[in-house]
Amino acid sequence: MTMPTLFVSHGSPMTAIQETPAHQFMKRLAGLLPRPKAIVVVSAHFTTHQPAVVADPHPSMIYDFGGFPEALSRIVYPAPGDPDLARRVADLVTEAGLPVRIVPERGYDHGSWVPLSLIYPDATIPVVQLSIQPDRDTTHHYALGAALAALRHDDILVLATGAMTHNLMEVMRGGLRDIARPPEHWAVAFTDWIEAKAKAGAVDDLLRTMELAPDGVRAHPDDDHFLPFFVALGAAGPNAKGTRIHASIEYGSLAMDTYRFD
Repeated sequence: MTMPTLFVSHGSPMTAIQETPAHQFMKRLAGLLPRPKAIVVVSAHFTTHQPAVVADPHPSMIYDFGGFPEALSRIVYPAPGDPDLARRVADLVTEAGLPVRIVPERGYDHGSWVPLSLIYPDATIPVVQLSIQPDRDTTHHYALGAALAALRHDDILVLATGAMTHNLMEVMRGGLRDIARPPEHWAVAFTDWIEAKAKAGAVDDLLRTMELAPDGVRAHPDDDHFLPFFVALGAAGPNAKGTRIHASIEYGSLAMDTYRFD
């Protein structure tokens, strides 16, 4: 069986404990997928100038946030790393003509452990982390994902996490008291455009999202949380199409969409 690839909007750290629609969906998500023997996670919060793969056999925790309930800093996700898989990932990226380095130690940031703790709470599946390059474009990240496509045939899940929209100024302008306030029209227009293009397999249009999509720059003033989407898209293979398997919007403009690519 060939594994799909995933893009998951991880939201704020509160997604780990707050009973939102996205939280509830992530708790069901494993039941919608074949069980992987290992996971390559690509988090928007692991950023480097060139691709980096973590070969840590026992990653620790990174609580890369402040001002949230103390309960979040007590969460531990003890999934093991997989140094052999890390070296294989590095080899695949190198063979694709991209520079890469192996990082011997790095913990799980909240972009990784929040969704993982909900999707695979038993924490028994080995996890290898791969970085994004926020100073590089969508085409680079699509190529980075394409380098990993062979992993799908070995029951390895490529799980990319970020946000379908990520304009924190818009979120803060409306305040953080009402997570369920009505969606902004621009956020709906942007996410619907992405859904249509992903469903059609329109890779060229998706790679030009900031140019072509309605309110693309408003949805992503900085595109670091969107770049993992292209890693998941590339890792699914050249003819892949995407299915939006979850859609919700928090605080009016923070889209929590999840995509499956096959």
